[in-house]
Amino acid sequence: MSAYLHCLSHTPLVGHVDPTPQVLAEVDAMTAEARERIARFAPQLIVLFGPDHYNGFFYDVMPAFCIGMAADAIGDFDTAAGPLDVPKALAEACAQSVLDAGVDIAVSYRMQVDHAFAQPLELLLGGLQGCPVIPVFINCVAVPLPGFKRARLLGEAIGQWAKSLDKRVLFLASGGLSHQPPVPELAKVDARMADRLMGSGRQLPVDERQARQNRVIQAARDFVQDPHSLHPLNPTWDQEFLDTLEQGRVSDLDALGNDQLSALAGKSTHEVKTWVAAFAALSAFGPYRTEGRYYRPIPEWIAGFAALGAQPLNNNY
Repeated sequence: MSAYLHCLSHTPLVGHVDPTPQVLAEVDAMTAEARERIARFAPQLIVLFGPDHYNGFFYDVMPAFCIGMAADAIGDFDTAAGPLDVPKALAEACAQSVLDAGVDIAVSYRMQVDHAFAQPLELLLGGLQGCPVIPVFINCVAVPLPGFKRARLLGEAIGQWAKSLDKRVLFLASGGLSHQPPVPELAKVDARMADRLMGSGRQLPVDERQARQNRVIQAARDFVQDPHSLHPLNPTWDQEFLDTLEQGRVSDLDALGNDQLSALAGKSTHEVKTWVAAFAALSAFGPYRTEGRYYRPIPEWIAGFAALGAQPLNNNY
């Protein structure tokens, strides 16, 4: 029984709108170091906390949290496509344990995930099939949103279940820090887009998906030229958030409301709740120490881009 954690920002814009070669090399070096630490840990099971961007979850039924019993990645923005290696019996046991702990969670036997799940598996494990993985979706864009406390309690429940296993468990979290790319909002769109958000966007025609991706790419180019074209990044808040995780003060975030977070750092910053859930899960294994902290605001990727690893002080792997 042992655990390791790694949180990493994702970006669909890599290879489409990139920062300078020096920054790319810096990010590549950070990712390589994280990959080596994970390889040394040699996980037997991954629990991956990630959001969605209206690619797999829609307003026909929008859960706050969902555990996948099976999952396929759609391959958006040239990320890997295909099935994840989900151990169904373990995922079912995880979901039951979370419900028994008093945290309401949905389940899916046909979970559809996007780059938020595929990218960390590609970068850190070499692909979608590198290790058995239980995908845990946290709604981070479609209001009404779960708050920090609920994300923390979800993570704690999953951590207690993982602690009962005789396995080396890797907790991964995928999400940007401060950022607000152009994500549609149900209250502000026309009828056609509303229909997409309510479920018809699950299987977008190729030309529509490409047009959607092109809009995000153009928004990133505009943001590089004019930092006021989108909600500005907030490096100060981002660094304070990383400090909070490093110092084991995750519950301090319970008091930060959703509207307040959106105003401070952007509406997609709610993706940090995946980080909160992962650190809460790790905390079930006792006090921890962090390593591999990285942060840089990268406007080309419309993200406060960060990474942070951690392991329990009593790890026995």
